Amino acid sequence: MKPLIETIVKALVDHPEAVAVETREEETAVIYELSMHDDDIGKVIGKQGRTIHAIRTVVYAAAGSPKRVIVHVKEKG
Repeated sequence: MKPLIETIVKALVDHPEAVAVETREEETAVIYELSMHDDDIGKVIGKQGRTIHAIRTVVYAAAGSPKRVIVHVKEKG
C-alpha cells in the first residue's frame, strides 16, 4: 500500500523527493502518515479536501484488509 500512496502523491507535487510515507499498525487499523514539502500540502489536500478524499478512496479500495485503513497528512509546524 505504501508504494501506491507514494506513486499517487509524487505525481501531484512539485517536490517529489520530499514525499515520505510512514506506516503504523495498530490493533484495528493501519495508519499511513504522509509528509511532504510545505509548499505541496495544499496540492495534496486539494480544494475542499477533494484530492485527499480521492486518494483515501483509492487506498481503501486497494487495501482489501479487514483492518481499517487511515491516510493522514502530517502538518509541519
